[in-house]
Amino acid sequence: MALEVTLQNQTFQLHRSGACYWVQQDVILLADVHLGKSAHFRKYGMAVPSQADGQEYDKLNQIIEEFQPSRLWFLGDLFHSYRNTEWHFFEQWKRSQDIEISLVMGNHDVISRDSFEHLGVKTYDLLQMGDVFLTHHPEEIEGKYNIAGHIHPSVKLQGIGRQKIKLSCFFCTDYGMILPAFGDFTGTYTLQPKKGNRVFAIADDEVIELS
Repeated sequence: MALEVTLQNQTFQLHRSGACYWVQQDVILLADVHLGKSAHFRKYGMAVPSQADGQEYDKLNQIIEEFQPSRLWFLGDLFHSYRNTEWHFFEQWKRSQDIEISLVMGNHDVISRDSFEHLGVKTYDLLQMGDVFLTHHPEEIEGKYNIAGHIHPSVKLQGIGRQKIKLSCFFCTDYGMILPAFGDFTGTYTLQPKKGNRVFAIADDEVIELS
């Protein structure tokens, strides 16, 4: 299930996976996949099951099947670090796709642009569509609306019995929206909502707006 919202007179469907479907542009936006991070952990002796490597591809295939977009744009940190065995799996996945795929470069994207371009993945420092511009790091520019990643946003909720829970979220301010991390091994950073912010939390396989 996805929650449909209107921001800047544009329609977005916020998916429980952390992906965002921009209806008018027929494009899926997602950030911070961090492919290869589980292999990076294992290299340094951390116990991460090998099955984890395929989870992100399963999620990618599921959202592509669900939305049937013409384009998919990664908003940075597609890979966690330098090329490793994960690159081979990404090559195979990319060659199985028939939609346009682009990457806005993030701070973890140290793999050469030529490597991505050779696979048919276009690379950018930013993308702009009218008054909406897409980056990896959130930016505030007067008169523009920014969609970005990088932060891995989450919010903390507290119940009447002092129970606490932390949920990944789509975090919206007056100047933009920060997407949750799409990858499963990324961690989160807790943000404190201010007056006027809108927070769309991912809970129990659905996206809900918090009051």
